[in-house]
Amino acid sequence: MGIFERYLSVWVALSIFAGLLLGNLAPGLFQAIAGMEIAHINLPIAVFIWVMIFPMMVQVDFSSIRHVGDKPKGLALTLVVNWLIKPFTMAALGWLFFRVLFADLVDPQTASEYIAGMILLGVAPCTAMVFVWSQLTRGDANYTLVQVSVNDVIMVFAFAPIAALLLGVSNITVPWDTLVISVVLYVLLPLVAGVLTRRVLDSANDHEKLNDFLHKAKPFSVAGLLATVVLLFGFQAETIIANPLAIVLIAIPLLIQTYGIFAISYAAAHRMQLPHKIAAPACMIGTSNFFELAVAVAISLFGLHSGAALATVVGVLVEVPVMLSLVAFSNRTRHWFGAEA
Repeated sequence: MGIFERYLSVWVALSIFAGLLLGNLAPGLFQAIAGMEIAHINLPIAVFIWVMIFPMMVQVDFSSIRHVGDKPKGLALTLVVNWLIKPFTMAALGWLFFRVLFADLVDPQTASEYIAGMILLGVAPCTAMVFVWSQLTRGDANYTLVQVSVNDVIMVFAFAPIAALLLGVSNITVPWDTLVISVVLYVLLPLVAGVLTRRVLDSANDHEKLNDFLHKAKPFSVAGLLATVVLLFGFQAETIIANPLAIVLIAIPLLIQTYGIFAISYAAAHRMQLPHKIAAPACMIGTSNFFELAVAVAISLFGLHSGAALATVVGVLVEVPVMLSLVAFSNRTRHWFGAEA
């Protein structure tokens, strides 16, 4: 686990501080950047998101899908949690907190945007960081690759319909054209580009050129993430400084969702008698989020200054320390999963 993954929350926190500072010192600059849009897609943010996502997609080996039937129970757990449970519990928690419990603290329009951001996080299962969580729990690396690959294929077709359904249930108007464009731009095209790049780099099947590329691309991916965070908080600097409570309000349901989904997944894995090296990564995939995609789509649908964009970025801040705590718990309870552990 590199210094970036280990201290991701620190880097994000520093980027948040930089964004808030710069947003107040140079608001005109951020207004100019916010105006660089085509079809509701902010071009600087789109570039940073692509720089962030592309190396992650190159990591995914879709040839591993041919092993999808080798150990079906672990894959079934991941798919059920990711696509039949997690999006709906996230939407329910968003509605509960921002329509009921926090209704007096947030105006209805902002509450709707916070709910939307949470929904987008819930519909985007993790693609990249899950490899780190799998390694830290001594998971089966090949099986984790199968799970991520299958999830990515499903995401191409399921993300937009489920997001639209849940946004509609929450009484949020969904611009279908923007949602579809976002999925094509931030899921389909990076996936295709990743597959083609991997095929070219790994034509000898020795992984040497591939690993060298990924090593060199990693700093750019980090820079893309942090630059996105700086811009997002720069765009919303005045709003956040006027109401810092917003970060806390968003973080509370996100924490409950993350720990709750892990508890459901881990209990189900234990009941299904999965080996720990399959159970732990399966639960991590179901628990963590593809926050890069959620951020990009939130910006495209609701704008750079929206509560939805803010909610997805708070997801970045919350996720890493929470996931590390779950890794520690998983390792301490390895003996729950039988003699194989």
